[in-house]
Amino acid sequence: MAKRTRTASKATPPAAGKSFSRATRTFWLYLLLLAAATVATYSPARNHPFLNFDDDQYVTANPQVRAGLSWSTVEWAFTTYDASNWHPLTWLSHALDCQMFGPDPAGPHEVNIFLHLVNVLLLFWVLEQATGMAGRSAMVAGLFALHPINVETVAWVAERKNLLSMMFLLLALAAYRWYAKQPRAGRYVLVAFLFVLGLMAKPQIITLPFLLLLWDYWPLQRMTIGAQAGRKEAAALYPARSFLQLVVEKLPLLAISVISAVITVNAQKSGWSVQSLIKFPFWLRLENAIVSYARYLGKACWPSPLSPFYPFPRTALPVWQVLASLALLLATSGLVAAGRKYRYLTVGWLWFLGTLVPMIGLVQVGLQAMADRYAYLSFIGLFVMFCWGVADLAEARHLSPAWVTGFSVALLLVLAGGTRHQLAYWSDEASLWTHAIETTSDNYVAEDNLGTTLLQRQDMDQAIPHFRRAAAIEPHDGISRLNIGVCEERNHRWPEAIAAYKASIAEIEEPAVLARAYSNLGYVYNYAGDAANARDSFQRALQLAPDTEQALIGLGVLALKSGDLANAIQMFTQANQVRPTPLGYLLLARALHRSGRSVDAEAALQMARRMPGFPQTQQIADGLVGR
Repeated sequence: MAKRTRTASKATPPAAGKSFSRATRTFWLYLLLLAAATVATYSPARNHPFLNFDDDQYVTANPQVRAGLSWSTVEWAFTTYDASNWHPLTWLSHALDCQMFGPDPAGPHEVNIFLHLVNVLLLFWVLEQATGMAGRSAMVAGLFALHPINVETVAWVAERKNLLSMMFLLLALAAYRWYAKQPRAGRYVLVAFLFVLGLMAKPQIITLPFLLLLWDYWPLQRMTIGAQAGRKEAAALYPARSFLQLVVEKLPLLAISVISAVITVNAQKSGWSVQSLIKFPFWLRLENAIVSYARYLGKACWPSPLSPFYPFPRTALPVWQVLASLALLLATSGLVAAGRKYRYLTVGWLWFLGTLVPMIGLVQVGLQAMADRYAYLSFIGLFVMFCWGVADLAEARHLSPAWVTGFSVALLLVLAGGTRHQLAYWSDEASLWTHAIETTSDNYVAEDNLGTTLLQRQDMDQAIPHFRRAAAIEPHDGISRLNIGVCEERNHRWPEAIAAYKASIAEIEEPAVLARAYSNLGYVYNYAGDAANARDSFQRALQLAPDTEQALIGLGVLALKSGDLANAIQMFTQANQVRPTPLGYLLLARALHRSGRSVDAEAALQMARRMPGFPQTQQIADGLVGR
């Protein structure tokens, strides 16, 4: 946080070549230090695995993404609502990862680190160009680079969308400064284009028109309302406009925001992510929003404990907690209003409040009360308030620049240490969800995910207590009962598995997950020798989700066991078209062999053998249809 040399924007370059050289060297030194600190802090993430928390949906179990870049992948990316979002650029980014790195998680993690580094450097550059204050801008970028709350965005492959959308938002801010110098249609179109690209990565930047109005107020100072201190210098670069003119100027961008909002709501409804007012009443959402704003402020100052999931409260929050949070927000707003001559306070505070509005939960999407990833954009406002405020205070108290520099370096080192500590939890799924359970209360999602991790490791005895705890915490959680059914099925406890699957079916609403529950139920009925109920379960699954390859394989198994070879071949072929699996090809090979088509059977068998997990698949196939 260096000494302030300008009141608004950078006006003219220094006249002396020596001075210009020093400014340039300082700029590049800050860039190099920021880059080195970011890479050094996040380098362990490149050795992390994929997680069982959306990484399967976005990468590891997504056949379109795993296929890499192709025209069909592009077409799918622009037309799908998978993962309850319309974000084609995010899908294409993951597909490019698969094209370049295959199944190795190191590549996607390295791309995430690189994108975070790009955002850090862009943030520094955008602020420095707009304010002319390299030291303060570097400190804001340093806080953004090293604050532990951003670990979730960087270390989680599925949050690639957060990194991409931020990159395009920062580029749009840079383009907007260029437009503000000489307002022209072509320059405005560039801002709009970058905005659209950001929305196509993640719609969280939908508040950009509002942010540009704040940018007009400070640091560009295009807005003519209020006191005009500092306008004379800014006017040399940015022609003044009235508030109404600036609002009208943003209307095309606002129209883009409205279109994005409509698309996003439709996508989230299609994925059953939008929660009903019956499940989460509005008064409870409002209480949670107030408390969450205060909790975000707390985590900005003291980023511990952090969790990958904070469960939404199931009952009314304590009145004292709501009132204390509201008092904190009102008091901070009052202080900002009292210091309105320091425009950065108003801009930083409104940036923080405004960018969180789409994610604060008044329209509840998902089951979380808040999320660390939502701080990636919103905390920039708080960082600006802090860095400019401390620098101005140091100037007013005539503190030595050495003291300010020492404080800044010490703070960044502490944050870097906290980030490395938090990063370690993301290196292993069991560590991550154990930490989430230890640092939150009644976290049934964390219990479910820890149980799933143990289940994937074939440790069913350790997994099932976590699923039972999840079901006890949230009686309407169908996922925990679905997982209990899987454990009972693997233990060959057919009546208990059937009961658990039926209980999950009674609670699950999302068609794709419900189809999986019916498919699992069908397999248990098959093992128990009840072909009629097995067939009914598989057919119900396909009515809900016609591309459920498990159900198609299940119907093929029933046809193969009954001697209907033509139907069995048809079902197995269709299942392999939906999602090729070693089980699907192995069963197809057996059906083809029984029908006398030895050449085709051998080809299908070779396809199965080339796929991972083939040895275990033989045992599964034997259990389904016999040898």
